[in-house]
Amino acid sequence: MIIREFKRPDIKRVLEIEMESFKDPYPASIIIDIYNLGAGFLVAQQDNIVVGYIIFWIRYEDEGHIISIAVDKNYRRKGVGAELVSYAVDIFKKCNVREIKLEVRVGNRGARKFYTKLGFKESKICEGYYEDGEDAVIMKKAVQKNL
Repeated sequence: MIIREFKRPDIKRVLEIEMESFKDPYPASIIIDIYNLGAGFLVAQQDNIVVGYIIFWIRYEDEGHIISIAVDKNYRRKGVGAELVSYAVDIFKKCNVREIKLEVRVGNRGARKFYTKLGFKESKICEGYYEDGEDAVIMKKAVQKNL
């Protein structure tokens, strides 16, 4: 498996993974807009097939934000998501980010457990965050600088 920068031809696979992974997936236009605004956008590729992606950016000067991450259902629980997060964290470190934040549905226990294993801590509940009214858990991770 390789982790590499997103390229425009990857959008079809990214959208397929997005659609199968989320109740309220981002439409192509939003994903492309975020990319065009300069967000970090990495894909995981195995055997010339995109099997996962992560979109992230730096908010403010020292706060990273994971916008979206998803892995093809046939490649879950094989370390793809952890590898994508690890690459993003390395980029955040190089940019002097001190803390990374993300939002996850309260009911998505699998994702919450995944992020906890990666060192994220649940910070607070954001009521009615999602379009369907479900609350979000705000999770944070302190970024340790390489010495």
